[in-house]
Amino acid sequence: MELQWPLILFTTLVAWSAGVFGTQAVLALRGEAPKAQLSCWITAAVLLAAGGIAVFFHLEHFERIFNGFGHLTSGITQELIAIVVLAVAAIVYLVYLRRDEGKVPAWLAVLSIALAAVLVVVMAHSYTMSARPAWDSVLWIFYVLGNACVLGPATVALVCAIVKEPVRLAATVALIGAAVNAVTTIVYAVTLQFLEGSFTTVGYYSDPTMPTAPLVDVTAVGNVFTGELAPLMWIGVILVGAVVPLIAALLEKRSGATPAADGTAVASRAELWMAVAVIAAVIGAICMRVVFYELGASVFMLY
Repeated sequence: MELQWPLILFTTLVAWSAGVFGTQAVLALRGEAPKAQLSCWITAAVLLAAGGIAVFFHLEHFERIFNGFGHLTSGITQELIAIVVLAVAAIVYLVYLRRDEGKVPAWLAVLSIALAAVLVVVMAHSYTMSARPAWDSVLWIFYVLGNACVLGPATVALVCAIVKEPVRLAATVALIGAAVNAVTTIVYAVTLQFLEGSFTTVGYYSDPTMPTAPLVDVTAVGNVFTGELAPLMWIGVILVGAVVPLIAALLEKRSGATPAADGTAVASRAELWMAVAVIAAVIGAICMRVVFYELGASVFMLY
């Protein structure tokens, strides 16, 4: 299937934004790093806005996007509802931040965490469809949640280090999130390897619009560990996207456990390892989405 870069960026940025907002709510619930709250909020808002802009480039006629909003079962409608609800909660969150000097009530922090998770689930669920076996899996939803679990906490920990706020809680959440991301990534990757039996060949037909295009090889679909997609899967998704963030989070926790005499040195190490975790997780998320679209073939392999 043709790569849809606007949607690749949209799903990555929205998961990232939700992860940041959810993580800063975790810190608010514990009453930690109040000075980093506004910076985290701005980061989450910018990421969400960038994702919203990216999705419009998927459409040839932007004005027609509103035609689909009348159907509540439509994935794009559900995504819009989830984004609007989260945006309203985020505005209320910001009001409390400005009024109470970086603090929000516990009920709002819990609600923000829940809404952030719901947004990621709704967004990922809109891509599950029985006609495309590589997409029709609850493990895809867990995988995208894993993205949010590592991208959000690592970004928040990075912001805390930059503004000289305590990093320990955010770094701990980042380590847990990196472990969750690694597990969900590997499980989903293994699932993709067993897709071949899901496809059905109904004769062999050339695409009349592309008569010189080769016929689809059913046996090549889903062979992500040894086929053409193997380098992208092994290096981009598993090594960079799953292993590197986990190692970076572990190294940050190890360096933070033995602070140097100069607190600035500890903060600089946190900035380094969390920056590595964020960059690697973003690369891995994009690589997996490329694989996702490359495997997005119809259940009937006609062409």
